[in-house]
Amino acid sequence: MAGKEQGFYQVFEVFSRKAPDAPMQHQFSLLAPNEEIALVMAQENFMRREPVADLWVVKRDYIRRMSEEEKAALKRLDNKDYRLTRGYGDLKKRWRKYEQNVLDEKEILSWKGEIRR
Repeated sequence: MAGKEQGFYQVFEVFSRKAPDAPMQHQFSLLAPNEEIALVMAQENFMRREPVADLWVVKRDYIRRMSEEEKAALKRLDNKDYRLTRGYGDLKKRWRKYEQNVLDEKEILSWKGEIRR
């Protein structure tokens, strides 16, 4: 009997967004006999707690996960750390140091007549 009950209910994942321009976020999983009841259960359990702009209910079997081999392919094969934006925290300090070493107009004009040949 337990096997029959397990087959009757299906697992659904519930996603929502709080505003039309907000990203979708996973909220929870639920057990329901079909998609229509899963949507009603999601509305009853979620929408009465906080405002929501959109609600998706997806059967877990329809969601595909990446295999370990596919996850390994996502890792970088070569070192491309130069593409990351780390290391610019001291840029303001370096720029100030550079500007101090640059010749300004007053300094150049103060040299007049001091060129020796």
